[in-house]
Amino acid sequence: MILKGLKVVEFATYIAAPGAAGVLGDWGAEVIKIERPGGDDMRHVFADAKSDLGANPTFEMDNRGKRSVVLDISKPEGRDAVARLAASADVFLTNVRPASLKRAGLDEASLRGANPRLIYALVTGYGMEGPDAHKPGFDVTAFWSRAGVARMTTPKGEDPFLLRTGFGDHITSLATTSAILAALYEREQTGVGRMVQTSLLATGVYTVGSDLAVQLRFGRLSSNRSRREPLNPLANFFQSREGRWFVTNPRGGSVDWAAMTKAAGRPELQEDPRFTSGRLRKENTAALTAEFDRAFGALDWDEITARLDSADLVWAPVQTPAEVATDPQVRAAGALVEVEDGRGGFGDSPAAPAQFPGVETTRRPPPPGLGQHTAEVLSEIGYSAEEIEAMRASGAAV
Repeated sequence: MILKGLKVVEFATYIAAPGAAGVLGDWGAEVIKIERPGGDDMRHVFADAKSDLGANPTFEMDNRGKRSVVLDISKPEGRDAVARLAASADVFLTNVRPASLKRAGLDEASLRGANPRLIYALVTGYGMEGPDAHKPGFDVTAFWSRAGVARMTTPKGEDPFLLRTGFGDHITSLATTSAILAALYEREQTGVGRMVQTSLLATGVYTVGSDLAVQLRFGRLSSNRSRREPLNPLANFFQSREGRWFVTNPRGGSVDWAAMTKAAGRPELQEDPRFTSGRLRKENTAALTAEFDRAFGALDWDEITARLDSADLVWAPVQTPAEVATDPQVRAAGALVEVEDGRGGFGDSPAAPAQFPGVETTRRPPPPGLGQHTAEVLSEIGYSAEEIEAMRASGAAV
C-alpha cells in the first residue's frame, strides 16, 4: 500500500478524526488508536438497540485495521505513555479539546518539542481562535447548522431537518486527510513537521462554497425551492409510471432542451409559446414541471432510461441505500471494500473514495477490540512486562 511505513497515533473519538485515520489506514498506514477507559463513544452507538444486532458497522467503517491501546491520561503513567507513542510517530491526530491536551502535556508544543518531525493534526468544531473556539461541536451543529448547510438545503418555506449520521464528519475526515498529506509533503522538503488544523465549521462553509461565494459577492442568494417550482425546470426529479424516481441535470444553456422534450415523448413542447426561450421556461417553471410530470409519469421505467441514455442526457436513478448496496457500478467504482468480521467471514463496507491503479486492493482487517493491543504496542516502545502490569494495576492502562 502507498502509505506503508507511515505511523499514525490517533487520540480521538466519534467520526471526523477517526475517519481521517481510517482513510490513512486503508491506504497502508499503521494506525494506533488510543482510547480512554470505556472506549470511543462510537463503540456504543447501538448499545440502546432493542435487539442485539451483533455488529457496529458505524464504528467498524472508521476503525477497521487499527490497533487499540487503552490509556488513562488522568494518571501520569497514562499521559507519559501517550507522549512516548507520539515521540515515535509520524502523525498525531486528535479531536480532544486543546485546553485538555495542554493540561495533560499533550499539546503541540510539548509533543513536537520531543519529536520535531511530528505532524500534529487537530480537528475541532469551530477552529482554534475566536469567541466560540472553546465550544464542543458535532456535525449537526457546527457543520450542518452554523455553516449554513441546513438552511441552504431546506426548500423555501419548509422546516430544517437533521442530516444523516457522519455526513459532515466524513467530509471533514477527507479535509483532514488532505491537510496531513500536505504537511507530510512539506516535511519531505524541510525535515520538520508542523501543526495542521481542520474544523467542522470551516469544512461546512467550503462544502456549500459555490453558493456562499454568490452570497459573499452579491449579498444575497436564491433560496432552495421545492421540485414543483425549480430554478431550472430541466434540472429536477421525476417519476416513472411505476413510481420510480430519477433526476436530470442538463448541460448549460439550451443544449439539452430539445433532447429532453423528445425523451419525455413531448417534442411539441419546443413550440409551446410558454417555453420557447430559456427565460420563458424559467418564468413558467411550474407549468413546465407539470408537463414533464405528466409525460414521464405515463412511461415505464425501462422506456425512460432507454430514452435518456439514447439522448446522452445526464441523469441518474434516485436509489435507496439497499439499491446502492447492490448496484454493480458502485462496486466497479471501488466504492466498497471487503472487511473481515473477526469470525472467519467478511462483509462490505464503504471504501475511502480514491483509487490507485496498479495498487492491489486487499481485504481489510476488522476493527480492534477495546484495548486489544495495549500490551503489544507498549512493549514495542520499550515498556517491560513488569511496567505494563504495574500500569494495568494502577488503571493507567487497560
